[in-house]
Amino acid sequence: MLMRTDPFREMDRIVQQLSGTSGTWSKPSVMPMDAYREGDEYVIAFDLPGVSTEAVDIDVERNMLTVKAERRPVAKADPVKVELSERPLGVFSRQVVLADTLDTERIEAHYDAGVLTLRIPIAERAKPRKIVIGGESARKQISG
Repeated sequence: MLMRTDPFREMDRIVQQLSGTSGTWSKPSVMPMDAYREGDEYVIAFDLPGVSTEAVDIDVERNMLTVKAERRPVAKADPVKVELSERPLGVFSRQVVLADTLDTERIEAHYDAGVLTLRIPIAERAKPRKIVIGGESARKQISG
């Protein structure tokens, strides 16, 4: 599985933390993820604490997987004075280039405890298989 990387993404994340800016739809913030193989499928887990499932958008076009999510501020009463605000708000996004050996037609998505987990099966054509050798079973004698 190949992943698209952006060398400036980590720098953008640090600048966002220091400046307190949030991601927007035109320039989303980075979304942390883990990816690993488990048996005959790839598993990708995205951290999205505090995001409702209605605010998550998952798209696959050819072999490009795109996950976008938005965390909005919690509605507060009018006379509230915020003392500390460290949880990032705004839009989060991640794009992953999937190998041709993955079956993008059968991706399963589950969301539990702030973690979005995608399970992508390996395509049947990519699994190892035995090839039976056909032909004559008798040996031929070479005469000269």
